[in-house]
Amino acid sequence: MKVIIQRVKEAKCIVDNNITGEISSGLMLLVSFCIKDEFISYDILYKMAKKISNMRIFSDDEGKMNKSIKDINGSILSISQFTLYANPYEGNRPSFVDALKGDIAKPLYLKFNEILRNEFKIKVEEGIFGADMKLDIICDGPVTIEVEY
Repeated sequence: MKVIIQRVKEAKCIVDNNITGEISSGLMLLVSFCIKDEFISYDILYKMAKKISNMRIFSDDEGKMNKSIKDINGSILSISQFTLYANPYEGNRPSFVDALKGDIAKPLYLKFNEILRNEFKIKVEEGIFGADMKLDIICDGPVTIEVEY
């Protein structure tokens, strides 16, 4: 499981000219699963959600990154992104054989978002799994961090 975390001032996901998720200050997450994750445990999903919800990447009054998304009462826009497991090294067309098939990845993605909402009490907006999504974001910093379990 790999998640790219971007600190944002605002972010929205648009599918077929409709906004499917929109947040102000918070995090946009690009979430991906690889074939090794087919039998990923609830514990790993929980561990990733805990890491993200407690990560201190928002500024305090002194300008130091000492606050978490929970501390600022921020929101998350979670986007499924199978291309994080692309292999671009052989030929000119990336291979996606390492990405987990959508029918297996989708329930994991939805469970991960549910854990963020229910266990860590964070407002989570979503894109639409497998859709052609347009993302409109204003990065803050920019701060971009990759976490993988």
